[in-house]
Amino acid sequence: MDGLMTDAGLAGTWWWPFVMILVAGWLATDAWRWLGVFASGRLREDGELLIWVRCVATALVAGVISKLILFPQGVLAETPMWLRLAAVGFGFAAFFLSRQRVVVGVLAAEAFLLAGWLGLDRLASAG
Repeated sequence: MDGLMTDAGLAGTWWWPFVMILVAGWLATDAWRWLGVFASGRLREDGELLIWVRCVATALVAGVISKLILFPQGVLAETPMWLRLAAVGFGFAAFFLSRQRVVVGVLAAEAFLLAGWLGLDRLASAG
């Protein structure tokens, strides 16, 4: 048993962090999934609790998207603000034109952003 606690033991193997990520991820999410399964039969879809949960989830998504647009990090920070806002507008238009299919809106915005970024990069390298 002492061999497991040394550097050459369990902590020294390459796969141990991946096992911990899998186990911790499973434990952190599976309990909530089961709680949702058991509680779903008792909750009304138009009840105040579910409406509140939907509002909080929507607000969190809106906050993350706003942060990505207004305060980007990494490679996204290299794109100008007007291009990010134009990509959002294009994705929003594609979302409505496709009868509110989220996948179409997201992919259209990403394609617009990538095309604009690559176009700006070519202009900068040509001039």
